[in-house]
This record gives sequence, C-alpha cells and structure tokens, in this order.
Amino acid sequence: MTDQLQNKISASGNDTTLSAELIAVCAFAFAASVAGTVYFCRSMSGGMEMPGGWTMSMTWMRMPGQSWTASAAMFLLMWLTMMVAMMLPSLVPMLRRYRNAVDRRGETRLGPLTTLVGAGYFFVWTVFGVAAFATGTALAAVVMERPALARAVPIAVGVVVLLAGSLQLSEWKARHLVCCRESPGCDRTMRADVGTAWRHGLRLGFECAQCCVGLIAILLIMGVMDFRAMVVVAAAISAERLAPAGERVARAIGAVVVVAGLFLIARAAGLAW
Repeated sequence: MTDQLQNKISASGNDTTLSAELIAVCAFAFAASVAGTVYFCRSMSGGMEMPGGWTMSMTWMRMPGQSWTASAAMFLLMWLTMMVAMMLPSLVPMLRRYRNAVDRRGETRLGPLTTLVGAGYFFVWTVFGVAAFATGTALAAVVMERPALARAVPIAVGVVVLLAGSLQLSEWKARHLVCCRESPGCDRTMRADVGTAWRHGLRLGFECAQCCVGLIAILLIMGVMDFRAMVVVAAAISAERLAPAGERVARAIGAVVVVAGLFLIARAAGLAW
C-alpha cells in the first residue's frame, strides 16, 4: 500500500512538472505565432480593386516573379502561423484532458506524446490550408477574368456569411462543439503510445475543423490577412470552446452572424448603407 501511494505521488509530481513545461511551451508558441501573424498581415496588406466595389486580397495573387509553388509555400507558412495563434488558446484544455486520460502504468513520457497530439491537430489545419489556397486562387483567377462575376462577389459574400451564421445555430454545430469541449471524456483511458497520440491529434483537428468551418469561411472571404477579422474570429472560437455555456455562446454568435449576413446582402443589393 505504501509503495502504491508513493508511486501515485511520484506520478503526480512528474505530471505537475510536465504541465508547467507544457504551459511554458504553449505560451512561447502563442507569442511567437501572434508576432508572426502581425508581420504577415503588415507585409501582405493591400489588394486589387475589383468591379463591384470590393478589394481582392494579395493572399490569392502571386508576387512578380514568384512561382505557384513558392506562393503556396508562403501561404501555408502564413496559414499555419495564423492557426497556431488563433487555435492554441482553445487547444490547451484539450491537451490537458488528453494528459489526464493517458494510462500512467509504467514509465510514460507525457511531454513528447502531448507534442505529438498538437502536431496531429495542426497537421489537419495545414491540409485545410492547402484546400483553402487551391480554392481561393482558382476563384480569384476566374473572378479576375470575368467582371460580371466580380460584381456579384459582394452578394456572394453576404450569402456565405448568412450560411455560416445558420450553421452556428444547427445541431450539427452543437454536436461537434461538444466533441471539442469534452474529448476525451473523463471516463476514458488512452494508451500511452505514439500511434494513439497521433491519431487523437488528427481526430481533434478534424472535429475542430468541422466545428469552426463556418467561422473560418467568414475569415477567408472577409480578409484572411485582416488582423482585426482574425482577432474577432479567434475570440468567437475561444469563447464557444472555453465559456461555461459554450452552446449558448455559439448560438449567440450565430445570431449576430446571421444579422451581419442579411445586412451585407441588403447593402450589396443597394437596400442598405
């Protein structure tokens, strides 16, 4: 009995040390990613005036003499930096729950396993970024060649915002939000191995991407390198993940977004100023 008690105390002490290390690493990563995001926003500000009275972001255009490969690599670097800054505050509680769920029998290196979970999570967001870049650049090329489509973009933006707000109010959103707020459950024990950690990170990232797809879509169409838009979207994501009544917060955000979408549609149609 004494040996078991000593083992529990030892494990608790090791976990406390690792938790402090995790907090320090996350704090550094967050500060560095915020600084990097500010740099990218300043260096990629501006855009091209388009028919219909809107501005296309430089994010979807190549720089003079730049290849598409280099442009994609730059976008992904910017995207991953931005995702770390936006998602890390709400990811930390998920990492803490993972650490609490890991089977502690034997020697367990929680630090590397937790890092692997985070790597899997942001790998999913990187794949999301690849899809976003391919879609954004393709649409930008079409719009630049067809002025009639360019004039319809403001209304299309309003429709996307309206749909994103409606998605916030759906049961589908509520289901994925629960997964993000509670996974893994307190009654679940996870194996302390590399494969389990990586798969758990991928699952968290996939659930998170589905949960946030509406808000991220708003960010992409309103200005992916607009720092103010990033702050608003990041605050909304963190609030619905971390607030005690997360589902109510998500619905309140959805109601505001629906109103904003209707206003954008009305303004694009000349019915509002």
